[in-house]
Amino acid sequence: MKVFCDTNMLVSAFTEGHPQHHAARPVFERIKSGTDTGFVAAHSLAEAYAVLTRLPGPNHVVPLVAWQVISENVVKNCTIVALTAKEYAATIEAAAAQGIQGGMTYDAILLAAAAKSGAERIYTFNVRHFQKLAEQDDGLRSKIVAP
Repeated sequence: MKVFCDTNMLVSAFTEGHPQHHAARPVFERIKSGTDTGFVAAHSLAEAYAVLTRLPGPNHVVPLVAWQVISENVVKNCTIVALTAKEYAATIEAAAAQGIQGGMTYDAILLAAAAKSGAERIYTFNVRHFQKLAEQDDGLRSKIVAP
């Protein structure tokens, strides 16, 4: 199955102390084993790196280790989906027309990448946000699930 993973899936899967680690990790194990084909947005590489390197306390990951985790688990095992400049602008324009603001803007970018990937399932812990963004597209909305 072709699966797209939101940034929160990356952070959860690679942070053992994260509350959703046990839900996210099996998704990446299926991708690594070849059972599923994984896709992530190019934006998620930077976002996951930023989050991993700013986690508090014992979950903090130093920069080189954060990149190693992302490289070994995501870059080597997933197809990275980048929006073109035109797609990026159209996504922000559509978000503005929907009244989307703040952090949901990033969800809009990730959902556009998910749609571009052709994934059959879109994994996120922000199901409600993603479904709001996809409210005009029942086919896309039906693919959005939490692991």
